Formats: sequence, C-alpha cells, structure tokens
Amino acid sequence: MTSERDTAPPGPPPATTQERLVASARELLWERGYVGTSPKAILQHAGVGQGSMYHHFTGKSDLALTAIRRTAEEMRAAAEEIFSGPGTACDRVAAYLLREREVLRGCPIGRMTQDRDVVRDPVLRQPLDDMFGWLRRRLADVLAEGRASGELAAALDPEATAASIAAVVQGGYVLARAAEDTAPFDAAVRGLLALLAAQATTTTAPAPPHPAR
Repeated sequence: MTSERDTAPPGPPPATTQERLVASARELLWERGYVGTSPKAILQHAGVGQGSMYHHFTGKSDLALTAIRRTAEEMRAAAEEIFSGPGTACDRVAAYLLREREVLRGCPIGRMTQDRDVVRDPVLRQPLDDMFGWLRRRLADVLAEGRASGELAAALDPEATAASIAAVVQGGYVLARAAEDTAPFDAAVRGLLALLAAQATTTTAPAPPHPAR
C-alpha cells in the first residue's frame, strides 16, 4: 500500500500554460502545503513566465482552488470506480482500503487541512468538506447495502462505521509520516479489515490484507 491513484498517472506534460500551472500547483501543494507554496515556486516548477499566472488566474488562491478541486475530482473518481465495482460490500470496502497509496506523502486533500490559511478560507476549504463528506456518504452507502443484503450484521451503523474508516485512513497517513514508515498505516488497515470481518454474517468477508511494498 505504498502508492495511490490520488493524482493522474504519469504522462506527457500538460499542453497549455494554464494546465501546466494547475499541474505544478497540485504537485507543490501536496509537497509543501498552501503556505509553503509561493507563486514564484509554481511559475518555476511550471517553467512559465512571470505574468502567466495572472493571465489565467486572479492570483495564488484562485490557482490553488482550481488545483485542489482537480485533485479532489480525481480522487473521487478513483474511489467511485471501486465503490461501484463488482463484489460484495466487504470486497469493495477492502479494495478501497487496500488500493495502492503514496502513504509517506500523505493524502493530498488531507494535507490541505493542515494549512490554517486554507481552513480559515471558506472558499478554499469547500472542496475539502465536499470530498470528505462525499467519501463518508459513499462508504456508508456501500455498508448499508451490505447490511440490507444480510452480508453485514443488522446492528452495524453504516454512517458511524464510514466515519471511522475515513478517520482511521487519514490518521494512518499522519502516523506513517511521523514514523517515516508505512507500517502504522498498514497496521491500521489490517485492524479495520478485522473489525469489518467481525461484522460479516456470511462467509464473504474481506480477504486478509497483503500490502504491496
């Protein structure tokens, strides 16, 4: 579990100046956060002229908002592919938890919540609220399907369980980064899968995790 489809797969550089600016902002925001990413750094990373940002965007916050939204959209699409895919509810939750991640880089959206300037700005914070709210709802939907089908125990609370899953994943990123080791994240995922398996009422339960290293 050491790389994740949080961003688009490697490919040719963006064709337009605007797209190069957005791609560079996404990369630097993930690496340095909002406060640590200067307009100059974005321009240098994108390899564009000084006036390019203000030709396409009103300023750093406008570009950052576009970059954050783009990252959230791609994360959402990648997760939805799993949640809407084949398999039981447990299979799909397990697939989400076990998908490849760049654990030591952290979550690119979760990274933004560590910036006070982002959290205090309702406009910049909105994509974060939307992404995490959507994730909890979709996880709850999948878990509710499993409960309705009899796969999961009737006593299981889909909303509370979904919130726990989201919280443990984000906390796992933090613990892994603090330790400079993916082991805490992997242990958190194993624990979640064990708890989910304990709620299964059929023989269909999450497969034992085998994190890829």
